[in-house]
Amino acid sequence: MAAATIAETIDGHKHAQILLDAVAVELAHLAQAPGFAVILVGDDPASHIYVQSKIKMAERLGLHGEAEILPDSITEADLLSIIAALNARDDIDGIQLPLPVHINTLRIMAAVDPAKDVDGLHALNAGRLVHGADALIPCTPLGCLKLIKSMVPDLTGCHAVVIGSSNIVGKPMAALLLEERATVTQTHVHTRDTQFICRSADILVSAVGKPGLVRGGWIKPRAVVIDVGTTRVARPDGGYDVRGDVAFEEAMRVAGAITPVPRGVGPMTIACLMENTVKAAKARLARNG
Repeated sequence: MAAATIAETIDGHKHAQILLDAVAVELAHLAQAPGFAVILVGDDPASHIYVQSKIKMAERLGLHGEAEILPDSITEADLLSIIAALNARDDIDGIQLPLPVHINTLRIMAAVDPAKDVDGLHALNAGRLVHGADALIPCTPLGCLKLIKSMVPDLTGCHAVVIGSSNIVGKPMAALLLEERATVTQTHVHTRDTQFICRSADILVSAVGKPGLVRGGWIKPRAVVIDVGTTRVARPDGGYDVRGDVAFEEAMRVAGAITPVPRGVGPMTIACLMENTVKAAKARLARNG
């Protein structure tokens, strides 16, 4: 009997460090250190930890990073005022906005200067991405693409399946894969026969936040699997585990390569934020001569 396939684990930390080293080279050629600001509304502990990890990474590279921690009770008018002030600052090249559900994300994102939209969520950047024009690209899909291409440099003709259709990950991920000449199928909560669709994927990206959704039987042998899901699951002892969308142990016996959770896509998201901030700074310096 043939030995079971053991997929290659795609080390997000390793690939993130490669990208950060390249960002550091770009930084060395800039006359002014770029900066970014993260606006965080609410007191979710996990979000606070994630924001601080971004600030620490920025400081390690020599960027300026700062966080605006705001209460859930903040009004939309006050939030728009803060964004306007950040838009006007020459020392801030990027603005990030993880927002709670009671804030109108589209209206707030529309207020961010597109040139500082390092999340890539402004309608102008989203439209430029779809048209294949130069744009600031959402950090998580951009990081996913870099990980995919580390395994499959040429995606021409590959069948890529994206599970999830959010504006943050699913839609821009599909657009990026199309730009790489892959044939893309996107599934969502109303898609029929998702398992069948996934079994034909050379590249499978899951971004829905449902632990263990993707079972080993969903995966085409030797496929590249990118697990964007990160869900906190309570343990009986009162702690929690962070789990992905993919049943990892099952997938390891079928896939060719897979990202773990954690240590997969997460580090690349932060590294791509740094890359986007430097890209925004270079564009600003070029505009200002």
